[in-house]
Amino acid sequence: MRDLMGMMKQAKELQERMQQMQAELEQTEVEGASGGGLVTVRVTAKGECKAVRIDPSLAKPDEVEILEDLVVAALGDARVKAERVMQEKMKSLTGGLALPPGLNLF
Repeated sequence: MRDLMGMMKQAKELQERMQQMQAELEQTEVEGASGGGLVTVRVTAKGECKAVRIDPSLAKPDEVEILEDLVVAALGDARVKAERVMQEKMKSLTGGLALPPGLNLF
């Protein structure tokens, strides 16, 4: 019975830490870039896009398709970085315990 109470307490503590980490991930921002920095995007570690910056030299009517591709690439770069931040935070939360691939707790 005592072990069960201890496990319940640990589960509650883990849940509280997960909630704190969720809030922290919403505040943590990463920046992705493409085109040698001509296009940058800023997203939260949860993947919410906060800002897009495009170098004015790219704003040419005949190069819109290139610009669109660069924005997509910058968002992809930012998403990868955001996932990395989330994984690092999760690792610190679980004490380095490796979770199975595809187990999304967020």
